[in-house]
Amino acid sequence: MATKHELILQHIEGLAVGEKISVRQVARALNVSEGTAYRAIKEAENQKLVNTIERVGTIRIEKKKKDNIERLTFAEVLNIVDGLVLGGRGGLHKTLTKFVIGAMQLDDMMRYIDAGSLLIVGNRLKAHETALLAGAAVLVTGGFDASDDVKKLADELELPVISTSYDTFTVATMLNRAIYDQLIEKEILLVEDILTPLAKTITLSTKDKVTHFNEVNRQTSHSGYPVIEKNGKLVGIITSRDAIGKSNEELIEKVMTRHPITVTGKTSVASAGHSMIWEGIDLMPVVTDAGMLAGIISRQDVLKAFQMTHRQPQQGETIDDIVKNQMKSSADQKMTVEFTVIPQMTNQFGSLSYGALTTLLTEAGNRAIKMRKRGESVPENMTLYFIKHVQLGSVVIVEPRILQISRRFVKVDFDILSEGEFVAKAVFMYQLFER
Repeated sequence: MATKHELILQHIEGLAVGEKISVRQVARALNVSEGTAYRAIKEAENQKLVNTIERVGTIRIEKKKKDNIERLTFAEVLNIVDGLVLGGRGGLHKTLTKFVIGAMQLDDMMRYIDAGSLLIVGNRLKAHETALLAGAAVLVTGGFDASDDVKKLADELELPVISTSYDTFTVATMLNRAIYDQLIEKEILLVEDILTPLAKTITLSTKDKVTHFNEVNRQTSHSGYPVIEKNGKLVGIITSRDAIGKSNEELIEKVMTRHPITVTGKTSVASAGHSMIWEGIDLMPVVTDAGMLAGIISRQDVLKAFQMTHRQPQQGETIDDIVKNQMKSSADQKMTVEFTVIPQMTNQFGSLSYGALTTLLTEAGNRAIKMRKRGESVPENMTLYFIKHVQLGSVVIVEPRILQISRRFVKVDFDILSEGEFVAKAVFMYQLFER
């Protein structure tokens, strides 16, 4: 049976795109407290089902798919440019296909404008009206106003006319940055993208016996199974390690592991994978905010996801990507790495930052470990000393040396040199995990 929280989310998802939502309205419609309604609406906002806009309220918006995440809604544009809605509030939930800068003659401008576009222009009143008639929204820069006729037309067509105090160049830069950030977000795999859903997950009940676990285990050969109550709430997990040596008549609730480590669908796959490595587990339940089982992920799922992302074309580079792209293996020694300090790798004083060097050393250590022992590794702790500042443009050489290697851990020592002098020293401890 669904909880009140889940019923509210289902109610919100069933509303028409563009419809306004309020805590009081939801509480009255579903006969729940305003506190419960407020928490559910906040969750709906996290799930991109609704958007709260200043001076407008909370409205139902179209939930974006990952393959279309680089598109912005007009409501998001409004927030990005700190704008004021002059007309067409009813269309704020719509998605723009492209933006056009109106720095040309009107006839030439109209060749680039079509339905779903956003025209960025100053106080060219005729351009405002012409764009709306073509099905495009308008972003008026420089803090200028629009005519009353344009505002009325915007309301009739439900196409937003937004005013911002920023100039056209700054607005275009801000929107480009927002789209670029969403391209990076598009690449970040979440647990919800790879989980085995509840409908395909084998679950056991607290009142099942160990003999039932043994039968299921023989049929599927899975490493473990989530244990749930009748209402679907996760209460534990059982693996062969828990059941071994136990009587076949023993109840699962007596032998299962209670309070297992879990993740939600919005957890990144990288974070979930690291938790699995550090905790030494192969199976992790995925739960909702209310603690209901939503599915499971396995270590194999995580590894496949990482392999898949490595084969994808690059869409948007993070700082880590930029830093790693500067690395190249030295010609004389395979384990030695060389890089040049670029502006993105510096701190406010123009010298190599701790963050950039940590990223470089982590990757250099991973490469060295893979040459000695196949498999994946993650840094568990690190000690880093800067001996002298490394200036912008300097060529730096990193020499990793494996000090100790065991079944689970590797200790790596790093010499960091520039122009033949020591500039930093580090020791990292990595944890290994087998494929």
